[in-house]
Amino acid sequence: MTVDRILPTEEAHDLLDLTHDLATRELAPKAADFEARGEFPREVLRTLGRSGLLGLPYPESDGGAGQPYEVYLQVLEVLAGSWLAIAEAVSVHTLSCYPVYAHGSEQQRKMLPDLLGGELLGAYCLSEPQGGSDAAALTTRAVPDGDDWLVTGVKAWITHAGQADFYNIFCRTGGPGATGISCLLADAGTPGLHPQKPERTMGLRSSAPAQVVLEELRLPADRLVGAAGSGFRIAMEALDAGRLGIAACAVGLAQAAVDYAAAYARERTQFGKPIAAFQGIGFMLADMATQVSAARALMLAAARLKDAGRPFSVEAAKAKLFATDVAMKVTTDAVQVLGGYGYVADHPAERWFREAKVLQIVEGTNQIQRLVISRSL
Repeated sequence: MTVDRILPTEEAHDLLDLTHDLATRELAPKAADFEARGEFPREVLRTLGRSGLLGLPYPESDGGAGQPYEVYLQVLEVLAGSWLAIAEAVSVHTLSCYPVYAHGSEQQRKMLPDLLGGELLGAYCLSEPQGGSDAAALTTRAVPDGDDWLVTGVKAWITHAGQADFYNIFCRTGGPGATGISCLLADAGTPGLHPQKPERTMGLRSSAPAQVVLEELRLPADRLVGAAGSGFRIAMEALDAGRLGIAACAVGLAQAAVDYAAAYARERTQFGKPIAAFQGIGFMLADMATQVSAARALMLAAARLKDAGRPFSVEAAKAKLFATDVAMKVTTDAVQVLGGYGYVADHPAERWFREAKVLQIVEGTNQIQRLVISRSL
């Protein structure tokens, strides 16, 4: 199904058309094979970068595409409908560019054209083995050593670990709590930065996360992003926008599941007619489609607040919570519509079902989103 979209400019329409073409021609035919082999699609991401899709919401003056978040999220949605790992990679890269863009020094900001231009891929090192949701309790530590920082610790669940060209490392430079955390920028290949073996994951196998071990990683003092002690604030600002990216991934995945299940139900016959004609299936499809439309509307409402420069943190939490819960429900129902065929890898519904689960966990679990929302009431 083609989603009826209202976009702010003709340029945005052209961008969505380009994304649809790339998703159909370059992504969809490759997704199942890469997922089955667990191979990271680095060259595919370079293709997207050269097409201008890795720096969409950042200003053209910095090397981005100058697109509003409302448009960027719909690009992510289209990508996710063909290959979730690619959409998530674009979302994580966009998140990884934020610290330097929003808080970088004049010297650091000179890196932005390279960071946003598509050839370089970013990673965001916040979570730790013993502290996922409790980000303020991280234990990775950076201590001054002459004109450098020496960083020691372990980061966990890092998307693009071992594939990224640059890493945002959130570490403790001061006392306990949020005010003791800073952000440092490290290049891949810096001695002491050791990505580990990818995790064996339920889904997103072509982009499985991994731990990153930091053993006396030496970084020059000028790699501190923002002021010392501002890292937690930087991380939370980036995550507000990143949650919208995950919401968009969830909407795209769920829309793909609706479309596939509906097409199957029109073709599959039982008792002499298509199963879509039975209310048990037809009403299920109607609920699936309605939930996806509601999730998209909530996501875009939050994006428009961000584009207008208004507070959007709570609305981003609502969008992430609702959209990812919808993705889990809709992909579960898509498997049910396909019956036994939904349970086998010959159809993509089983992969979408496995992939949807992680969206309820990344960028803050949905329990954390409920905490954010409830505290605002």
